[in-house]
Amino acid sequence: MGVQYSAFKDIDINDFDAVVVGSGFAGSVTARQLAERAGMRVLIIEKRPHIGGNMYDEKDEAGILVHRYGPHIFHTNSQRAFNYLRRFSGWLGYQHHVLADWYGTYLPVPFNKNSMEIAFGEERAAHLIEKLVDTFGDERKVTINALREQDDPELAEIADFVYKNVFLYYTQKQWGLTPEEVDPSVTARVPVFISRDDRYFQDTYQGMPQDGYTVLFENLLDFPGIEVCLNTEAESVFELEFEDDSEDAPLSAIKLHGRRFDGPIIYTGPLDELFLARFGRLPYRSLDFVYETYDQEYKLPCGTVNYTVTEDYTRITEFKHLTCQKSDKTTIMKEYSRAYENPAEQTPYYAIINPENHAHYQRYRKLTESLPNFYPLGRLAEYRYYNMDNIVDLALDLSDKLIAEAGEGAHEAE
Repeated sequence: MGVQYSAFKDIDINDFDAVVVGSGFAGSVTARQLAERAGMRVLIIEKRPHIGGNMYDEKDEAGILVHRYGPHIFHTNSQRAFNYLRRFSGWLGYQHHVLADWYGTYLPVPFNKNSMEIAFGEERAAHLIEKLVDTFGDERKVTINALREQDDPELAEIADFVYKNVFLYYTQKQWGLTPEEVDPSVTARVPVFISRDDRYFQDTYQGMPQDGYTVLFENLLDFPGIEVCLNTEAESVFELEFEDDSEDAPLSAIKLHGRRFDGPIIYTGPLDELFLARFGRLPYRSLDFVYETYDQEYKLPCGTVNYTVTEDYTRITEFKHLTCQKSDKTTIMKEYSRAYENPAEQTPYYAIINPENHAHYQRYRKLTESLPNFYPLGRLAEYRYYNMDNIVDLALDLSDKLIAEAGEGAHEAE
């Protein structure tokens, strides 16, 4: 059958039981669950010209499958999330490896026993590793803060090396900070892995959809009752009604095509955009991507290299490592972190989480709390950081709740 697409102007809102804003994992999983398990007719409103949210991938001019919004590697300890997504795609058993470019020398990240041998030399590293194992045990992750708390100058030396050569400059670039502005609580959590396991993630389930994320989303949304409107911004088609004319008046209803919609509205976009930034924009970091294609099989030794002491970009990703694609060409992507200043041209990627910004977000959230059928879900709508598997689990949980409530409503109607 394929995904059903329509223009919003042609939609009869009376035909739908639920509205979902956004077609990333939060919106798409919820839409599929409501349609498949509860028989609901679900309208998805998507501002971009494609489905899949930030997971969207496509082949470039060289025929290389690339991720258009940064690399996405699925990893999880949630069997429920992994088993759910396996319904819609075969999976490649990809294990992600990351190297830090330390003045032209590669160090495995997270910093581990192998990194230590490269940084300190085998003899000195053997002594330091022995001390780490004696103090913390083997196959353990310890923070640089925990190293410093031991009041041992050699353990503090490891902590200082990791801080200066793996963490500090990378974090400055990522968040647009000076060294003085780097949050000590974040610094304290930077890990050293007392192991030879060079994988970036140690989760039970890891991999990549074998035909790419876009195909996974096409399979996910290919179900009767799900209809998708692309190139449609929620703030342009939602008619918001408030309890009074004051600036902080809460929502009393949301209308579409002039009709109040009382079914579930699952909103996964930025909450400040829905209200046209009436309290000012929520702060985010954005990203710019520069793609380069080479007439060679591989450019890098692994999927991602972080530039932790040099360069103005944060990292380079080489997609063929991730997708296991075979080609005599390769495409890499350089990633530059930027301030989020122009919503018309930039994408908000990372919420800048601090007490002031949380209070700013809560002011927007309060506008929606009086509307019982409005459900903010995901990174942007909740102004939080989530991994993909977290989002899948949250979407499944919300779907369970909505389906149970729909069942109770049906019984009451009887």
